[in-house]
Amino acid sequence: MHNEIPNIPLNNEHTIPQLGLGVFRVDDATQVKEAVKWALAAGYRHIDTASYYANEKEVGEAIAESDVPREDVFVTSKFWNDVRGYDNVRAQYEKTLDLMGFDYLDMYLIHWPADGYVEAWAALVDLYHEGKIKNIGVSNFEKRHIEDLLAHSDVKPVVDQIETHPYFQQKELHAYLKDQGIIHEAWSPLGGGKSSELNDPLVKQLAENHGVTPAQIILRWHVEREEVVIPKSIHQNRIQENRDIFAFGLDEEEMKAMAGLDRGDRVGSDPNDEAFLKRSVTYNTSQAK
Repeated sequence: MHNEIPNIPLNNEHTIPQLGLGVFRVDDATQVKEAVKWALAAGYRHIDTASYYANEKEVGEAIAESDVPREDVFVTSKFWNDVRGYDNVRAQYEKTLDLMGFDYLDMYLIHWPADGYVEAWAALVDLYHEGKIKNIGVSNFEKRHIEDLLAHSDVKPVVDQIETHPYFQQKELHAYLKDQGIIHEAWSPLGGGKSSELNDPLVKQLAENHGVTPAQIILRWHVEREEVVIPKSIHQNRIQENRDIFAFGLDEEEMKAMAGLDRGDRVGSDPNDEAFLKRSVTYNTSQAK
């Protein structure tokens, strides 16, 4: 088995690298740039950021300063819930491009299904048709939110970026996305700081059996489910380890055992929490540096 990072087909005949680097909660400018450069040097060709992370500028600078041509890197960003309305979404997209020093994004996502997401999607669809964004999608959308979008638009999201890890497997939504031809992209794929999945006895046993780390087992589990995965790290050795998950596989019995770990335990915010969604529109991220 080779160790190349595969490209996953999207529903618009484009592709997306199955492994990427996430930079959520990486606030230090030097750490952001180092992590991105280390990832690119290790063979990553997919970087995921957002206006909410306030590090789009540093991500763009790191890519520009690397030896990897811009056109070889799949870059995703997202706009926050304080940006709503057709014109505001378009303006925020231009701001993101200015911050990153780019003239296009490979993918732009609605970060959460706060009120106004249908109009926001209309803006993304037009930017997509105008050739200003190569791919458009959503993040943290439940089935009902996607169905609402599809009732108002003939353009499907190419991905839904959702919290997913062994203790929160999103099995029903996973099946729905597969049926719709929408790629399941996992954020917090290792369970985040609040989770103990890396110390789970099954995960540790599988890691020992395969001679890899528990993190590599979990990331490989995502890959076997045909998900796109974007683990975050600011440590060079872990960035490399997270990249080296394509030279081994998990068999049917191992995948079945991993499926039994599901507890329905979220570590992040809940897109069904209407109070959170209402609060989130008051966070002023449009002025992020």
